[in-house]
Amino acid sequence: MRCTQPRCAGHARQGLTAPCGWRLVPADIAARGLSVTQGKATIIGFSAVLMWALLALLTIETAPVPPFLLNALCFGIGGVIGLIWTARRGFSVLRGVSWKVYAFGTVGLFGYHFLYFTAFRIAPTAETGLIAYLWPLFIVLFSGLLPGERLQRQHILGALIAFAGAALVVLRGGVDLGGASAPGLLLGFACALTWAGYSVGSRWFGAVPTESVTVFCLATAGLSLLAHLALEQTIWPQTGMGWLAVVLLGLGPVGLAFFTWDIGMKKGDIQLLGVASYAAPMLSTLALIAANKTEATPVIALAALLIAGGAALATRASARKITPETDG
Repeated sequence: MRCTQPRCAGHARQGLTAPCGWRLVPADIAARGLSVTQGKATIIGFSAVLMWALLALLTIETAPVPPFLLNALCFGIGGVIGLIWTARRGFSVLRGVSWKVYAFGTVGLFGYHFLYFTAFRIAPTAETGLIAYLWPLFIVLFSGLLPGERLQRQHILGALIAFAGAALVVLRGGVDLGGASAPGLLLGFACALTWAGYSVGSRWFGAVPTESVTVFCLATAGLSLLAHLALEQTIWPQTGMGWLAVVLLGLGPVGLAFFTWDIGMKKGDIQLLGVASYAAPMLSTLALIAANKTEATPVIALAALLIAGGAALATRASARKITPETDG
């Protein structure tokens, strides 16, 4: 965490515990982090949204593997990818990170998925999915609390328009509030808050190298395995295609995506990424249509227009943002 207390600057350079109580990342490690412009970081972050668009299609192919076992397998693969990536630069980047950062990231990744799966166990309805998908809107709203960020009306309006488009996709099968359980909806809401909090909170840890996500993934894999053993029956993929889907999930939507998202949240345009995230359910539906898993409808076209319009409005707002002056 980048502390604002003047006394912490020297501690940060030495890799010591700051007066505020946080152990900061040593300057030599932070300096070796990925250096990208905001525009490039935003594009890298959006690549996570593109990967998440394949989540539903690939998950369908893994049936009948239970969710926590699938989580453990995929995050394990993602963690191995992170270890390979980290090994190229040296594992010292991981040793220099505070345990509090690792706890924060693990709670974010595992907490989100635990709440998500539990919500759908209680209330497997489209309404639960819609509530859980409030997180992009929350990212836009929470970003206004970050130092140096300016939340404009166009950001909020763009997020609401894009949310309307996502709602059309999620609820295109109809609304059945009678089938939605209140506890399930509350867990879906908590799920959205958790992911938004993790995403926006990552900005506070801007000096922490993205390699730390490796530990988040491995810890989430371990906790998911424990949840599986406690709550589920073990069922492995039944076909070669099922195993291939597991590997692809671990390589992309439940692996590399969390690393690129981390870069986007730390260094990119956080409001624009929040609005653009509403493209995920639409792109996911398009992927299902291409794979003949669902049918194309006029509702999808309308949803695409709303999401694109909301993103365009947010892009315009981001282009007009006033960048705070830095001290000379």
